[in-house]
Amino acid sequence: MAEAIAEAKRCLNCKAPQCRKGCPVGNQIPDWIHELSLGNLGNAMAIINTRSNLPAVCGRVCAHERQCEGHCVLGKKGAHINIGKLEQFIADFDTAMNLTHLDTVQKDRGSVAVIGSGPAGLTVAGELARRGFRVEIFEMEREAGGVLRFGIPEYRLPKSVVDSEIDKIKSLGVHITCGVTIGPDLTVDDLFERGFDAIFMGTGAGKPKRLEIEGSDMAGVRQAIYFLRRVSLFNAGLIERDEVPVEPGDRVFVVGCGNTAMDAARTALRFEAAEVNIIYHRDVTRMTALKSEYDDAVAEGVKFIWNSAITRINSADGRIISLTLKDDNHEWTVPADKVVMAVGSGPAARIVSTSEGIETDEYGYVVTRTTEPYGMSTRKGVFASGDVTNRPATVVHAMADARLVADGIEQYVSALRLIRSLESENREGSDIE
Repeated sequence: MAEAIAEAKRCLNCKAPQCRKGCPVGNQIPDWIHELSLGNLGNAMAIINTRSNLPAVCGRVCAHERQCEGHCVLGKKGAHINIGKLEQFIADFDTAMNLTHLDTVQKDRGSVAVIGSGPAGLTVAGELARRGFRVEIFEMEREAGGVLRFGIPEYRLPKSVVDSEIDKIKSLGVHITCGVTIGPDLTVDDLFERGFDAIFMGTGAGKPKRLEIEGSDMAGVRQAIYFLRRVSLFNAGLIERDEVPVEPGDRVFVVGCGNTAMDAARTALRFEAAEVNIIYHRDVTRMTALKSEYDDAVAEGVKFIWNSAITRINSADGRIISLTLKDDNHEWTVPADKVVMAVGSGPAARIVSTSEGIETDEYGYVVTRTTEPYGMSTRKGVFASGDVTNRPATVVHAMADARLVADGIEQYVSALRLIRSLESENREGSDIE
């Protein structure tokens, strides 16, 4: 507490706060930091809640160095305010002390189905529940959280934190149904027939992209999102250790250099890989990962092979034995046991293939409106945001876009219910005549 308050007192409370300009959700950072500096943690949490539905998550996994902290004027002197740590502290304290008691708003403004319980889905659900909408989330996994639970390692985002944030969303009156896959189990038409006024698709990008590499169909080649998901399931006690595709002593090579690649590499080391190398076709100045994530990976022993690519995965008796690599000058071979692909994902087609009227672009991403009602697809009443639309790239950007879509859903449902009310009145008038 003393450390957090001392850090908060360093804030200059700028009249034109650059930190807020750097925050995708427009968090009122100087205001809640000021409240923290006075010891008013309840007030600080209330201010944060006006902009963020997942503060304990954002405090841990946001790209602070590129956003709020990167814009802090004190950063010019190399001493920016540790905004992420302060937000994490306030959110954790609020959970531990059960400070926040949110009033449950009467749910009489309409009914919305949310598909997916990742950052976008949870944000839309929380926003609409606060505004008086009845919201039900449909999640295909056995537990809610999406990428927060299955895509971000425990050391970066403890699952107990994810549980606490989801509990706060549920306390707003949001109902979550797990183990239901929209498409195979229920279609969009089924949801409308159940009486939902609007549907939100926040299903993310769950279909891994593949590189055309000879031997990439080997059993020892896995996608990063698959590997991280298996680790999460093992940590939750849902699968056995031998079902995690990295064994003790493995020589692991990770392809790609984004934050997911860093997560996969560091997780492989935690699962007793003998050696982990990241292969990237560019140099360190052009990686997409955060510098802090790269520094942590280096400190933990991850090695990097820059300006290179795999040309062939070599095997014997059905197992990977080596990789053939090349750069601009030569080709060479290195011994290997496992390859983890972290080269991005695209949207799955489970929903659009079972629903009429939802158009996608040439890459399979859902086409949505950028005018009012923001976020609506080519089918009336069906909205989408997050990776399924290929707009946001991080948790907080997904949240920012989802808030705009929540506004669009509110506009659409309000107009829809007004039209229905007028039509009902006209019918009653005709009956009287």
